[in-house]
Amino acid sequence: MSTVYDWDLIERLLHEVQNSAGHNFTPRPYAEQHAAQLAAEGDAVPDLDHLKTRACDYERLLVERGYIVSRPEEEGGNGENFVLTERGSRLLSLIDSSIPGNDHPRQVLDEQADALDEATFDEVASKAQIA
Repeated sequence: MSTVYDWDLIERLLHEVQNSAGHNFTPRPYAEQHAAQLAAEGDAVPDLDHLKTRACDYERLLVERGYIVSRPEEEGGNGENFVLTERGSRLLSLIDSSIPGNDHPRQVLDEQADALDEATFDEVASKAQIA
């Protein structure tokens, strides 16, 4: 069975990581903003508590698997915020909804047993045809 990820929520978290210099990275409020955006677009909104928990789980997963790391102090790091690693930047470029054609990379990622497994992701992301 494959792991299914909420790519829109992960995309929001990665964008927030990019913008987190000088302030704390707080996944629960980002989940609330994500839910509000879904509602504004007329999409079904999942249970908010579940979404907040998922956002915290994704934060932990992104750290553990090397997609984000603590932001260095000289870049506005305070111990409570992050920067994207090279792997995290590649992930964001694949799933970024502002880039036309992002559905195909998301589909290819969804076909993997665990798309965010480091070895799996690195292999899939290295294939030119996915992007």
